[in-house]
Amino acid sequence: MTDLKRTPLNATHRALGARMVDFGGWDMPVNYGSQIDEHHAVRRDAGMFDVSHMCAVDFSGARVREFFECALANNVGKLQTPGRALYSCLLNDEGGVIDDLIVYYFAEDFFRVVVNAGTAEKDIAWFNRLNAERGFDLAIAPRRDLAIVAVQGPNARAKVWATVPAVQQATEPLKPFNAARVGVTPFGELTVARTGYTGEDGFEIIVSAMQVDALWQALRQHGVAPCGLGARDTLRLEAGMNLYGQDMDEVVSPLDAGLAWTVDLSAPRDFVGRAALEANGSQRAFVGLILQKENGKALGVLRAHQQVQTPAGLGEITSGTFSPTMQESIAFARVPNGVQPGDTVQVLIRDKAVNARVVKLPFVRNGKVLAA
Repeated sequence: MTDLKRTPLNATHRALGARMVDFGGWDMPVNYGSQIDEHHAVRRDAGMFDVSHMCAVDFSGARVREFFECALANNVGKLQTPGRALYSCLLNDEGGVIDDLIVYYFAEDFFRVVVNAGTAEKDIAWFNRLNAERGFDLAIAPRRDLAIVAVQGPNARAKVWATVPAVQQATEPLKPFNAARVGVTPFGELTVARTGYTGEDGFEIIVSAMQVDALWQALRQHGVAPCGLGARDTLRLEAGMNLYGQDMDEVVSPLDAGLAWTVDLSAPRDFVGRAALEANGSQRAFVGLILQKENGKALGVLRAHQQVQTPAGLGEITSGTFSPTMQESIAFARVPNGVQPGDTVQVLIRDKAVNARVVKLPFVRNGKVLAA
């Protein structure tokens, strides 16, 4: 316990009675009471997550755009308006995923990325090595002085505006995957991005670590429910959003993880991993599964690492859970190419083969069930 890292909100979580767990070396709240209630709060109203274990990294220099054209599988050429954001994978030379991240463009000499907690040190070392080996001459600064709060749900934006009125003027016109920097608020300077990991609208707010507790308490007073990592996982799975280390990693190509849409092979860029992606193509399909009931009863729950049996060969579940929104057991699976939505496959649960229906992802988005 003493070796776990803590976010600036650690004492706040404990004061709220959160059940804390070791999450990739961080002491994090899994729930504050009912995980199901927290899930529904986000789908139906507004909930917030402490995601300060994730790391913001600032990149400054004259060649910063050129750096990201080389570093990322997605194309930062799409980022032309200050505040525009892009989701991308960071690849190794073999085309495997080092991390998935969001990159923000603020100026031609200043970009910011937010990387996953468990990969932050590895990512930063990789960035520094690429910067040095290819002579980009950038300043790369991890910002552990900053914290991040994600406020998600159909009423999330309205409740943030009620909490911090100065944010409304700057962010009301924002389209998804855009951010604004708000300089004067009771909580200091904020970067407010219309992004998230739940399939609902909302904001991810980057704030000074010294001010994050005050912001958290103010959001609570305006009816935003604290939510833990348990609800965050069921929400992201319903929304068809990958979890690094579970749905993809350094030996899995984004083309085999349902992330082909994040890879831009049309622009003439020599990004790291491109040659391997072009040489190998897609080896596996990444699909959604819904467990089928027998006589109205589900014979188990879909979980990671369960074997999937298909006419084309074997596959494996990468993430699985019980969906509070759908009241069904759902999963992501990596299966042989040729398996299509509408197919029926078998999942091995406690040595019994149980039918599951293949569906297109996502399962749920903006409160609506899309996978029937």
